[in-house]
Amino acid sequence: MRIGTMFKDILASLFKKNNTQLYPFEKNPTPERFRGNLYYDPSACTGCCLCVKDCPSKAIELVTLDRAAKRFVLKYHMDRCVYCGQCAINCKFKCMGMSNKDWEHAAVDKKEFVVYYGKEEDVKQFLEKLAAPDDAATDK
Repeated sequence: MRIGTMFKDILASLFKKNNTQLYPFEKNPTPERFRGNLYYDPSACTGCCLCVKDCPSKAIELVTLDRAAKRFVLKYHMDRCVYCGQCAINCKFKCMGMSNKDWEHAAVDKKEFVVYYGKEEDVKQFLEKLAAPDDAATDK
């Protein structure tokens, strides 16, 4: 490479507008069909588990607290999700989808990548059940 050509390129790039974006401070609008974070409507869910069966990365778990009362907790592993949207496409009741608004994921701890969806009291009951020690293990 000739030095003259190199200096020509350097001088030309000094007076051009930057091609990069100052990301955290300047944000472009996200596209309409962008597949970001999962959203879930527990009132529309029937517990058919099609979303769980169709998820290729096993990022969704549906826990049934009471099927007759339609009480479900959806456990969503954001760190496993490949954002294919298969769960939303195959949901017959349109109780879930992929948001184009919420897509920025940064966390220090891996636990923050597991999200629980459902009615607030159902999620609280499920988390208490998870935190409680198993009675069978304590009897031994």
